Amino acid sequence: MVQTAENIAMKVPAKPEYVGVVRLTVSGVASRLGYSYDDIEDIKIAVAEACTNVVNHAYTEQSASNDMHVNFAVHEDRLELVVADEGGAVDTEFFNRERGPVSKDQPVDELKEGGLGLFLIETLMDEVEIRGEKGVMIIMTKFLQRDEVEPNGRRASEESPEHQ
Repeated sequence: MVQTAENIAMKVPAKPEYVGVVRLTVSGVASRLGYSYDDIEDIKIAVAEACTNVVNHAYTEQSASNDMHVNFAVHEDRLELVVADEGGAVDTEFFNRERGPVSKDQPVDELKEGGLGLFLIETLMDEVEIRGEKGVMIIMTKFLQRDEVEPNGRRASEESPEHQ
């Protein structure tokens, strides 16, 4: 049986004062799902980085229509987060080339300033995808790690063929 996700959508102005509102919302959603304290903190940092990228880079001039769209897809075993803007098409291949890899042996002063937020997001989340059709869309997934393990070694949150 395939379970459908519950969706939560927010549209907030692309202004620094609204990043905290998004952080509080994702914290509440992740807490309700049963994420650990550390995972909730990781999710909050990743979402704040994605929102900060929108605030700092998406729009060249401020107007009333400069919004960021944040969507939360709540699944039984994961939380999928989308942070998007409508700042115009971007070259996602450029993003992918320029953002990494980062080596722990590389001196801090040699790191690219613009790519650190994306590197941090990728480090904290389980899956990250960047799209750029009408603006930038960062899709982040964090799987819910539960301690219950069934006798076959599979996590209780994983779907098995007999449950489909």
